[in-house]
Amino acid sequence: MAYNTYSLKEAANRPERFVAGHRMCAGCGSPVAVRAVMRALRPEDRAVVCSATSCLEVSTCTYPYTSWNDSFLHTAFENAAASLNGVEAAYNALKKKGRLTENYKFIAFGGDGGTYDIGFQSLSGAMERGADMVYVCYDNEAYMNTGIQRSSSTPIYTDTTTSATGSRSSGKPQFKKNLTKIMAAHNIPYVAQTTFIGNFKDIHKKAETAIYTEGPAFLNVLAPCPRGWRYPESDLMEICKLAVESCVWPLFEVIEGEWVLNYEPKKKLPVSEYLKVQGRFKHLFEKGAEDLIERIQDDIDRRWEDLINLCNIS
Repeated sequence: MAYNTYSLKEAANRPERFVAGHRMCAGCGSPVAVRAVMRALRPEDRAVVCSATSCLEVSTCTYPYTSWNDSFLHTAFENAAASLNGVEAAYNALKKKGRLTENYKFIAFGGDGGTYDIGFQSLSGAMERGADMVYVCYDNEAYMNTGIQRSSSTPIYTDTTTSATGSRSSGKPQFKKNLTKIMAAHNIPYVAQTTFIGNFKDIHKKAETAIYTEGPAFLNVLAPCPRGWRYPESDLMEICKLAVESCVWPLFEVIEGEWVLNYEPKKKLPVSEYLKVQGRFKHLFEKGAEDLIERIQDDIDRRWEDLINLCNIS
């Protein structure tokens, strides 16, 4: 199979880099994202994976067990990108001296807390320095590992343990940070936004492009959390589909500065269709909260129009 084509059967039959037996929750998007990204590695290549402290780290690398078949480095919350940048630099030095001959790829994983917030300075620095690595954010829109606290990725009016709802609060009062656009502003070779829809073609091809593009690359993957978002575990794929069809989470790439829209819904769904299936937005459907949903819809429409313009779609 040529590497620039996609076959679900071929991808599924590749050797597992991220194996079963981890302790992630049923219905969690994080292991789905990791497995999809790791399957984009070509069988002949090896990898060094670095993970910030997160649900992913504590659930997949509990001594003496690990779910990783490639080299794995756990680092602090704030410096996953810097740590992997250092490993990549050491690899280049050893390869130049002839002490290493294998081909290695370098992939960092972090949740939104370790990416949008605590680890942003480390991520920005590694990207600006031009490290030949991929940083993957699995975005579950809160600090899930430590108790579902709000992050700068948390959408407006979300009910979390630190942005509670009640008679004096409608949830988080701020809009979600647009990190994918911020990373594109770093002028790096490849940036993309994706999630799990259909036959996984979108996330597979974007992960493969990111891994095999020379220089820094960034992937932002919407990865729902059943505990924080409060949906039945079996609804993971439906949640992702609704996010895409409502334009809450558009699928696009920025390739050498050129913005490319990968999918445009035939009939854009109202954001209420996405919100109503998540318990974290239950309060928005109580009497008197209609204006809150309207404000969310207005923001999504504005961001969608901005993306359409960036992609030069008339």
